[in-house]
Amino acid sequence: MKTGGQLIVDALEANGTDRIFCVPGESYLAVLDALHDSAIRTIVCRQEGGAAMMADCQGRLTGKPGICFVTRGPGATNASAGIHIAMQDSVPLILFIGQVASHAKEREAFQEVDYKKFFGDIAKWVVEIDDAARIPEFVTRAFAVATSGRPGPVVISLPEDMLTSEVDAPQALPRTPVETYPGGAELDALEMLLNGAKRPFVILGGTRWNEEAVAHMRTISEAWSLPVGCSFRRQMLFDHLHANYAGDVGIGINPKLAAQIKAADVVLLIGGRMGEMPSSDYTLLKSPYPDQALVHVHADAGELGRVYRPTLAINASPAAFVEAFAKRKPAAKPVWAGETEKAHAAYLDWSTPPESGPGPVHMGPIMNYLEKMLPDDAILTNGAGNYATWVHRFHRSRRFATQAAPTSGSMGYGTPAAVAAKALYPDRTVVAFAGDGCFLMNGQEFATAVQYDLPIIVIVVNNGIYGTIRMHQEREYPGRVVATDLKNPDFAALARAYGGHGETVEKTADFAPAFERASASGKPAIVEIRLDPEAITPTRTMTQIRDKA
Repeated sequence: MKTGGQLIVDALEANGTDRIFCVPGESYLAVLDALHDSAIRTIVCRQEGGAAMMADCQGRLTGKPGICFVTRGPGATNASAGIHIAMQDSVPLILFIGQVASHAKEREAFQEVDYKKFFGDIAKWVVEIDDAARIPEFVTRAFAVATSGRPGPVVISLPEDMLTSEVDAPQALPRTPVETYPGGAELDALEMLLNGAKRPFVILGGTRWNEEAVAHMRTISEAWSLPVGCSFRRQMLFDHLHANYAGDVGIGINPKLAAQIKAADVVLLIGGRMGEMPSSDYTLLKSPYPDQALVHVHADAGELGRVYRPTLAINASPAAFVEAFAKRKPAAKPVWAGETEKAHAAYLDWSTPPESGPGPVHMGPIMNYLEKMLPDDAILTNGAGNYATWVHRFHRSRRFATQAAPTSGSMGYGTPAAVAAKALYPDRTVVAFAGDGCFLMNGQEFATAVQYDLPIIVIVVNNGIYGTIRMHQEREYPGRVVATDLKNPDFAALARAYGGHGETVEKTADFAPAFERASASGKPAIVEIRLDPEAITPTRTMTQIRDKA
């Protein structure tokens, strides 16, 4: 006989869970008690949104579900930000929520929420476990749902009395992985399309990739001389210095790259959904009928034909597809090889940052310094804001599992993601980028980094405004500024108050020694860059945007 709390922990252990992220609550004390005797590492966080984002980052970097526990009501609603990120990014995550006791349900009891209704549209599956004897069944199913087809978040509600009840239940078994492989006829059809093409292009995206799959994709690109782009915030799927890399298919796309995709006769989309952001509002690929012959490879059949009608639909995971297609070779030397070389040259030009700009701090030389100093396996995380342009356009990613950033454009993600990444890979350099507005949405998780001695480096780009919104504001309503000014703390002093290391950069030359001191401190560190708000984009100032409007 075991309590529901013990059965939850048993099922997590059976499915290979080695750590969880949580904010404790009285609604799931029975689980916390069971964790006391478990080998699972429990990382307590400062806010449920941060905890869920940490779980998302773990799922994003490993392909295995990140696990998060929160309490009912406000705990669960706070965590919803991380659930939405995981849903839009197709990241495996399981959120466990302590729920009110069974006798109090349907009375609007203390902190009661109907989680099936609340999470129904932003989670892949939502379930409440009423009988503790069914915990092994439901938890193992949750792992299967979260990782199969198009991965995503699962939400499990745990009534308090169910967790304390003692039952006789079957021993939990691990989920059975489900893979989807391409058929020979589909690979033949793709081979025929490529052999007849003149201007093909490949776009990599989504999840269910791994290091071996990335290597297979490199083999394919070399054999077929294919130009390869990575979908928005999926840059870790292809080496940016490889001769076949053409650039980031995302917000603010290189105009030359956009023109190349529009002019392509065959587009091979592997793993991605090509949503609003990577498709430039459905203009690179027209919905529902693209101008190009579209070959869409996706692990979930429900995504094939959902937004675009493909010429060829291949229901397979990215890893299984590239392993199979890597064995195919072109019938003759591809006629487009020269265009692939031009595409890479255009990328190198596009990804070379400017050396100057308004104000005493220039982000271009800072990015150049980081590119020289950071090891190839360094993990970069970020949330949302104009500051992220410097990372996504000018950082040249080299290896898989080195990027964690939300395609949903959620602010506040970078710091908690960095905490999770450093806990997962303690020997690797982890750098979070955040704007001043972005950092203060989940910056309290810096305390979590201090508590667990996780020496992340957070680069806070402080321009004293909600920069992206100010940019849009000045473009649409020039000179009519409302609700975008910010008064910020001294971020370096804040880092020291938390027990970390703090640095302030007020001119470009300050950055390199500040970053080196932060790295050498051995502590979680914040390097605050005080950036002129005029430096709103790499190529245009705020005044130029306003004047043009």
